[in-house]
Amino acid sequence: MTTRELDAAGITDPALREAYTHCRRLNARHGKTYFLATRLLPVERRPAVHALYGFARWADDIVDDLESDTPPERRRALLADLNHHLAEGLRTGNSPEPVVRALAHTAAVHDIDHRHFTDFMTSMTSDLEVTDYPTYEHLRAYMHGSAAVIGLQMLPILGTVVPRDRAAPHAAALGEAFQLTNFIRDVGEDLDRGRVYLPADLLAAHGADRSLLLWSRATGRRDRRITAALRAAADLTRSVYRAAAPGIPMLDPVARPCIRTAFILYGGILRAVEEDGYAAVHRRAVVPRRRRAAVALDGLVRLTAARLSATRTRPPHHPPSDHPPGGTRHPVSPHPAPRRSA
Repeated sequence: MTTRELDAAGITDPALREAYTHCRRLNARHGKTYFLATRLLPVERRPAVHALYGFARWADDIVDDLESDTPPERRRALLADLNHHLAEGLRTGNSPEPVVRALAHTAAVHDIDHRHFTDFMTSMTSDLEVTDYPTYEHLRAYMHGSAAVIGLQMLPILGTVVPRDRAAPHAAALGEAFQLTNFIRDVGEDLDRGRVYLPADLLAAHGADRSLLLWSRATGRRDRRITAALRAAADLTRSVYRAAAPGIPMLDPVARPCIRTAFILYGGILRAVEEDGYAAVHRRAVVPRRRRAAVALDGLVRLTAARLSATRTRPPHHPPSDHPPGGTRHPVSPHPAPRRSA
């Protein structure tokens, strides 16, 4: 299937094909939910999404890999090296680092604003220093770079039926909603990394704090105050999903089944946390495989209908080549409101 995707996208250079293939492997291995949704995109658009995910995952693993005993100073050096490769890759259109090579090509072909990548790296760097957030507004400032910009990077690939700046706030909100979902699901794992992404003011409103979370993680004992805080965080996250939802009809019809499927699957993670009694400090909730398959099947039906409609109403698609077009960049403005894969 990789060959078919690359051929459809017009990517013929062997080194570039290998770079995109590397990114696809990262997506398939680590991004179970995201990869499943990506399968519902038109085949020629998938490599670009793999490139975005592969780069984000590579940076995320430098910062957060629990299976590695890499000391903080080494992680910092590796992230700085990746940041250097990113700047050079975006400037020259090429890089010895596969994830950057694919990303630079995707950014050029789809005219993605480079600020989204630099903002992302700023948030990744902050993860090496910042271990908690006093308020939700502080967390949103972090999530702008770690999540909102991912939604903004995706827009040029997905396509819109409205001016892009109109869809941008909803795309940014969806990135935030996905990340907030992962923060709730991964509370225990994040504690093991030395971080708390639930805002301190939200915890305090329910009588909880970092020390209570650490006690619960260490002893395996539950506490109603933590349960209440996690329930409130889930309610907050659902409100962000509601803010994101109007953006789905603004997308190219053939891209909507992918994003709608991701929307439902990630929302299903919140449901799984709830069904597990908000025990996220102790274990990661998992969406049942049958439920995931049912959502994916519905997405496939919608995709088939959208493709049939597009075939009747649109001219043939001409995939981009290895060589990006020239011309003036038209950046997507980041959403004014202020990361992790699934």
